[in-house]
Amino acid sequence: MSIATSVAPREAARPMTNEEKKVILASSLGTVFEWYDFYLYGSLAAVIGAQFFSAYPEATRNIFALLAFAAGFLVRPFGALVFGRLGDLVGRKYTFLVTILIMGLSTFCVGLLPSYETIGWIAPVTLLALRMLQGLALGGEYGGAATYVAEHAPAGRRGFYTAFIQTTATLGLLLSLIIIMATQGYVNNNFPDVQVMQNGVAVMGPDGKPAMIKAFASWGWRIPFLVSVALLAISVWIRLQMQESPAFKKMKEEGTGSKAPLSEAFGQWKNAKIAILALLGLVAGQAVVWYTGQFYALFFLQSILKVDSFTANVLIAWSLVLGTGGFIFFGALSDKIGRKPVILAGCLLAAITYFPVFKMLTENANPALYNAQKNTVVVVKADPADCSFQFNPVGTAKFSNSCDVAKALLARSSVMYTTQPMPAGTKASVQIGGSEYPALSPTFAADVSKAVTAAGYPAPTGNPTIIKLDGFLSIFNAQALTLIAILTYLVLLVTAVYGPIAAALVEMFPTRIRYTSMSLPYHIGNGWFGGLLPATSFAMVAQTGDIYYGLWYPIVIALGTFVIGLLFVPETKDRDIYAED
Repeated sequence: MSIATSVAPREAARPMTNEEKKVILASSLGTVFEWYDFYLYGSLAAVIGAQFFSAYPEATRNIFALLAFAAGFLVRPFGALVFGRLGDLVGRKYTFLVTILIMGLSTFCVGLLPSYETIGWIAPVTLLALRMLQGLALGGEYGGAATYVAEHAPAGRRGFYTAFIQTTATLGLLLSLIIIMATQGYVNNNFPDVQVMQNGVAVMGPDGKPAMIKAFASWGWRIPFLVSVALLAISVWIRLQMQESPAFKKMKEEGTGSKAPLSEAFGQWKNAKIAILALLGLVAGQAVVWYTGQFYALFFLQSILKVDSFTANVLIAWSLVLGTGGFIFFGALSDKIGRKPVILAGCLLAAITYFPVFKMLTENANPALYNAQKNTVVVVKADPADCSFQFNPVGTAKFSNSCDVAKALLARSSVMYTTQPMPAGTKASVQIGGSEYPALSPTFAADVSKAVTAAGYPAPTGNPTIIKLDGFLSIFNAQALTLIAILTYLVLLVTAVYGPIAAALVEMFPTRIRYTSMSLPYHIGNGWFGGLLPATSFAMVAQTGDIYYGLWYPIVIALGTFVIGLLFVPETKDRDIYAED
């Protein structure tokens, strides 16, 4: 069996029927809640680490918290296989009803889960299991929602209809940020701080007084997780009202369904090659553009430009508010000019503009840092064999060579530097101006910090040029508005590549294996290509000393997708997705 190639007659534009509106609402609302659940953990990883890994030092507990978060990404392709198979065997409606139940209940249970202080090692083990269930459910949810909507959409309107599904990841992130900020503000302002306990004993601070934490960090963080049960109830009620998709019902009536969707989709080359083309010629580029525009932009603001967490979240939230409509615009545009031109143009434009755009971010978010990077010469002198590529996606790797110590410190401090090769066996040092600082010196970090500050880099605190916001509405100044405009441009690139992707993937595969076939390349692309972007990019920054060098990761993949997609991926907008030839 090959992919469906029949050309469907185009329907004249018409208003949505009430049934079609319900289909889109049921699918989109549920998927918003799923992404909301998924993002909650990422946003609160540090707080959760303190609750469930409190037996370990702070650095170690953060590593374990990140490992648990990474588990959710890593199992997404397996969820795509499990639930994709079920969706092609028993139906779209019931399968993605199951996925939202698993996701919602897992999230609710995280909010109820006792801490390590209460039940010991059972707490982190249960947390990891719940995270894996979340990832599995998310792996099955997207394919089901996209397939369900596309199979209800009239010919010639699939891009527009499925674009509503594409807004859900962004809206889920936005919803999680808003609820976290609102809950944090309310709880911390209305409830007293809580004394820190460890093994039943009060922890004392450096001043000899009992250590205290904010009420949100102690117990208020659970509220956003518990709220998800109300969102779950609404979405389940709506989905129970829906009917099975017309394409799946037609297939069942004709007896043309697949008895082994997995082996048919990936065990037969004629179908498997389409999945590979979908991954490399569409999804990989879409994934890195998406993660760069939303997640790496946030990481870049916080970790490299040193913008405080609240300000960075407000800037990103505003860009999401302003740019989300682009999903609908580009989805509808793909109905007119095709999926390929929109997606590939987004990939190409991203690759061409990322370097100047991120330099504009630096210049406007932290002008003092931008000027110091241009005017200050810093050199790492090291034996090349002593330098590692510091790829550390979950924070577990240790880099202790003298070169690694020097580069890691400078990268974390956002200092631009070059590397000068030295003879074998030479221990690394950092040259700033006319002075050198040995990397293995006990006072290395303090010495370098003083030297770069004296050379013009802004101090860690007291930088008057860095962007600082006091509230969600305190954006009406030139610096904030300029940054929001830059970030909104990045979000619009996201909407260009992501808006039409659901329709494109649905149209590439026949009904009998559609759920299975489209879900796997989507989640490999977004879970792995996209999910590894921040860690890979930071390792590239540390390796080269150039804070923009990590952008080569999304640029190369986006360009690769542009070339492969242009040469090998067929246009699908006029296909009859009911055809099974």
